[in-house]
Amino acid sequence: MHETSLYSIVMIPARMASTRLPGKPLADIGGMPMIVRVWKQAEAAGLGPVVVAAAEQKIADAVRAAGGKAVLTDPDLPSGSDRIAAALKQADPLGLFGVVVNVQGDLPTLPPEYLRTCADALVELDADIATLAAPIRSEEELRNPNVVKAVAPLAWQEAALAEDFVRQLPEDYNGPAFHHIGIYAYRRTALERFIGLPPSLRERQHKLEQLRALDAGMKIAVARVSSAPFGVDTPAELEHVRRQVASKQEPQP
Repeated sequence: MHETSLYSIVMIPARMASTRLPGKPLADIGGMPMIVRVWKQAEAAGLGPVVVAAAEQKIADAVRAAGGKAVLTDPDLPSGSDRIAAALKQADPLGLFGVVVNVQGDLPTLPPEYLRTCADALVELDADIATLAAPIRSEEELRNPNVVKAVAPLAWQEAALAEDFVRQLPEDYNGPAFHHIGIYAYRRTALERFIGLPPSLRERQHKLEQLRALDAGMKIAVARVSSAPFGVDTPAELEHVRRQVASKQEPQP
């Protein structure tokens, strides 16, 4: 059994009110709702039970119809972190699970092993929170402010403590850079502390929730993976992942 599987629970926050792609969790990808695909990828990681923290009943119904577990949460909760914390109280009221892995619900082709890598980094670096980052390989990606960069000495280490998270690196920066991936593993006590903290000044300025944790002195481990998983935020990205999944489903000659 995997080292963290005895006490990990995986939570996937999902809500219908996506600004750029309304109804995103139920978008069909190869005959399956996106949220169900993400749930299946998380199940394949073998870390522990997987629960969808649903803002609406129709999301919960889709997950349950596929054999998964879902709990309903207040649709007005401000963030995915708040949503998983609320769902955790329903899914694990006795506090049996000490590690909570938060998976974005818009990563339908997420490699399951990434979740194990994230959970392992939390334990190995004795951190409060762990997350992932992948090498940036293009100038466009490096200069794109929508690609958040994890600042950590990952060029020579598989996992290291984060020094910062930024949207833009200095113009003259020419060293290795790493694309932050929004998957998190929390110690349960750290998650409870985190959602109780007010947003920090830097979090509000840069719209990066993880800065709240760093500014409060919490330790964030960053584990290096080979590439960033494809996220779906727009209709064009949805069509891209549909084509990607369809090509894999076609029988090979």
